[in-house]
Amino acid sequence: MERSRSGTVFAVLLIMGLVVLLVWLAPQVLRRLNPVQQAAETLEEELDARLNPTPTIRPSVTTIIEQVQSLSRLETASYTIEKVITAESGQDALAFLFGDRLLFVAHGQVIAGVDLSRIGEGDITVTEDDRVVVVLPPAEVFVVTLDNARSFVYDRDTGLLGLNEQLETEARQAAEQEILDAALESGILETADQNARAVLQRLILAFGFREVIFVSATTEAASPTPPPPTLPVTVVPVTP
Repeated sequence: MERSRSGTVFAVLLIMGLVVLLVWLAPQVLRRLNPVQQAAETLEEELDARLNPTPTIRPSVTTIIEQVQSLSRLETASYTIEKVITAESGQDALAFLFGDRLLFVAHGQVIAGVDLSRIGEGDITVTEDDRVVVVLPPAEVFVVTLDNARSFVYDRDTGLLGLNEQLETEARQAAEQEILDAALESGILETADQNARAVLQRLILAFGFREVIFVSATTEAASPTPPPPTLPVTVVPVTP
């Protein structure tokens, strides 16, 4: 019995000794392995940098301002549009050699409104009963932009010798025109015209006028009916 107990004590002491030895050796082993691991990570980072280099952008220190123009644009409608464009070249019997085809998902924005600088002095008049008649220029598109951050090539199928380096550029150019056409078909000019009238009406009525009458520039030219009797806007009659 005594011998069994001493054997158990010896085994416990042996295990504790091994644990202490492992605790003492672990830092030594890690210190030896750490440089190897660091070298492997450094080599991997270098290889990744070589295979996927980061482009360097160096803008010219010279800036040329070609034109400075004051703007009086009232932006009243903004459409955000997504279009899918298919661009292809060499799609014939030898497409497997010279063909190139891509699917481009385009996100863009179209902004429209009314250019207030086109309103002349005679285009705003005031009647004797405090009505304001405004000849409003037609709405127009001011900006068509392609959101490059959200636009991308979804899929591309290229033949063995058919890589067309200009295909994506042409797809982006076509996408801008398609986005503009989609906005026009969706009625962006009509929306911009209605919003512009609402904005100007609130602004003019805030000055105490009784009513605002909008006359479209194109409608005025085509209509033989004269507007109501008016006075120049600079002369507002004071009724007793």
